[in-house]
Amino acid sequence: MSSLKTLSIFSFLFAALHFPSVHAATFDITNKCPYTVWAAAKPGGGRKLNNGEKWTISAAPGTTQARIWARTNCQFDGAGKGKCQTGDCNGLLECQGYGSPPNTLAEYAIGQFANQDFIDISNIDGFNVPMEFSSASAGCTRVIKCTADIVGQCPNELKVPGGCNGPCPVFKTDEYCCNSGTCGPTTFSKYFKERCPDAYSYPKDDPTSLFTCPTGTNYKVIFCP
Repeated sequence: MSSLKTLSIFSFLFAALHFPSVHAATFDITNKCPYTVWAAAKPGGGRKLNNGEKWTISAAPGTTQARIWARTNCQFDGAGKGKCQTGDCNGLLECQGYGSPPNTLAEYAIGQFANQDFIDISNIDGFNVPMEFSSASAGCTRVIKCTADIVGQCPNELKVPGGCNGPCPVFKTDEYCCNSGTCGPTTFSKYFKERCPDAYSYPKDDPTSLFTCPTGTNYKVIFCP
């Protein structure tokens, strides 16, 4: 056997032992609401989901600042252009950017520090549809839910048709948006936190709202679980 071939085999074995393969994470997105939603994802695009329908997307290792959400009361033409009452993404069926508040968010970053994925549900941009974000793999048992009647009980200052806005999109002040990085809980953030303890209620809500699963986990997002 040539030394070159021996070296090649050694290099392959070294890589296999020290750099385990990393696969894209899949996300099964299911609508269990009794009404139609238009699922949205960045990255991923968008899809109309009637009750009981599922849409599967994937995200490559290293993907960060990613979101999945539901849009409601949408109308799109044959070219995929239109508008949604909540969660609208620049009038496009196939989202290319983030959605407009209010929208309940499933957020994630794949293949991060120490081979961990970071996942959360966020109400910082408000709430429009109940959500579950959980592992679909045996290696992680994490389940995050936000299913309270946030829209029905929404404070008057945050009420909008079809949803309950977060205070940052409404007031746009540092107190609520935390642009300086020093903000704390507010009366409005506590409203969301009391109803969905595992969801982000304001930008510095990490200790009780940010969770991990091992990289290689697949996930599911359920609207109206």
